[in-house]
Amino acid sequence: MVDVHKLIAAISPNVFCEPEVRSKVKKIAKEEGFLKAAEVARPIKESDMFEYYKSRKDPFKKWGLKAPVEKHQIKYDSPTEGLEPIYFWLLDFASGAYGNVKKLTDNFSSSVGSGHFSEQQGKATRMQEEGMKMLGAVNQVMRSILNIVYDLKEFKIRLEVYDKAKSSNQIEKNAALLGLKQIWLDQVDAIKRQTTSIKGMAQQFDYVTLIDAFMASNSLDDIKKLDLNDRVKRILEQRIPEFFSWISESEKELRKRYSIERSYLRSQYNTVQLYSRWIKPYLKAARELEQNTSRSENLVSAFNTMNLELTLFAEGKYNPSDDVSEGVLPETFKTITKRKYSPVLVIEFKFRSIPQKVGQHYAFGGQTSIEFTSYALNEDEIKVFHQEIEKNDFGEVMKLIHGATDESLDVVKKDIEDFLKEDEKEDTDKKKQEEMKKEQDVNPFSSLFSFMKKPEKNNKGKKDKEIKEIKSDNEYEKIIRSQAIMESREKCWTIFDIYKRAHGMMAYINPFEKFS
Repeated sequence: MVDVHKLIAAISPNVFCEPEVRSKVKKIAKEEGFLKAAEVARPIKESDMFEYYKSRKDPFKKWGLKAPVEKHQIKYDSPTEGLEPIYFWLLDFASGAYGNVKKLTDNFSSSVGSGHFSEQQGKATRMQEEGMKMLGAVNQVMRSILNIVYDLKEFKIRLEVYDKAKSSNQIEKNAALLGLKQIWLDQVDAIKRQTTSIKGMAQQFDYVTLIDAFMASNSLDDIKKLDLNDRVKRILEQRIPEFFSWISESEKELRKRYSIERSYLRSQYNTVQLYSRWIKPYLKAARELEQNTSRSENLVSAFNTMNLELTLFAEGKYNPSDDVSEGVLPETFKTITKRKYSPVLVIEFKFRSIPQKVGQHYAFGGQTSIEFTSYALNEDEIKVFHQEIEKNDFGEVMKLIHGATDESLDVVKKDIEDFLKEDEKEDTDKKKQEEMKKEQDVNPFSSLFSFMKKPEKNNKGKKDKEIKEIKSDNEYEKIIRSQAIMESREKCWTIFDIYKRAHGMMAYINPFEKFS
């Protein structure tokens, strides 16, 4: 899992990254992405305290950018209290203070000799088995799709010959008819009649010219014009009409099969997408149940211990209009075009616990370490932050799924799209007729089978465009970010201070209050 603080430093290096590595971080972020940049980023250290009230009332000196981070830590033993009340107290309080709280990390590692380890591994194994079953089903459907694509290609080649046989270009038409005649001779006449077929009879001395005559004739009138004996002409008079009848019927059947195969391709393609959605929860659950391999000194094989790491990301709101109303910022800040800036709080929990089996679940009590860190990010940075967290979270599992579906489909993606687009084109042509029929349709079974119809396309569910680069703050935005940082620092102190007071711990004088 990527370090949250390093990722923020990589996303907003001008504010939250140490000056010595800023240029390097920016270069890597531009060329290789933010996750790579996070590997070399160094988060700026916690700043010294300053007189908050005077600094907030003097926004143009941008005190927030000079001291952008507030950090506090609590560490204590709670063997009887349990870890759940601590987590949910802070989760609920942060939700009320900020409005939007998301869980970023949820990792655990148990000592090998503990009962908790055995139970979690059993659950993980069941999820892995279900995931492997689904992957097997995906592979079968993928093989089916490949076979259908190759069949459709053959059908398409054959149908092109039938289309050319109806061409107004006489040369193209004759060439197509010769091709169809060869297919009819090899696959219909020869198999059906064997020795009495045209090819079989042509081996006899009296019918040597039969194949050439068949190839040269395209109608009964053409046969009459040939300078051949009557026996050959009588055979041609029978076979030529049969050949053209075969062209008509075989084309109908081939187009019907082509249409059915395309529908089946769509069905199989949708099945792969469906399997891909179904398989993700199993593989994701298996990934979450995996042990976070650690050489921590807190984990001893024979002990009944567990390490647990949780990270919450709280996102609040800062409105410059409030500072304008108080006279801190000029009226200009109400009308200028600007990005939204939000106070952000990262809460990190580190628990060293002794799991105790209570009924059907475990209770966790032990040592608790909680760290609060404040930031202020704009809307683009927050979007990129969640985008990169999602990309990193379960990255290997998602690669496995994409390797089984998306990458395999990409090989024949163009062919699949071409075949499916033909369906869409036909649907467009029939749409007007269907709309007219809907008004007159009184069939009670039509609604029963309506679920089989292809859903209409819409713009819902479209993914937001991925942001590759973030614009630097302009002068107005620097002031707004500075004020948002000041508010974020105050909120960070508030949640830290109230937690301590609510749990009977020693508290300090609030440095964010105004003193006369």
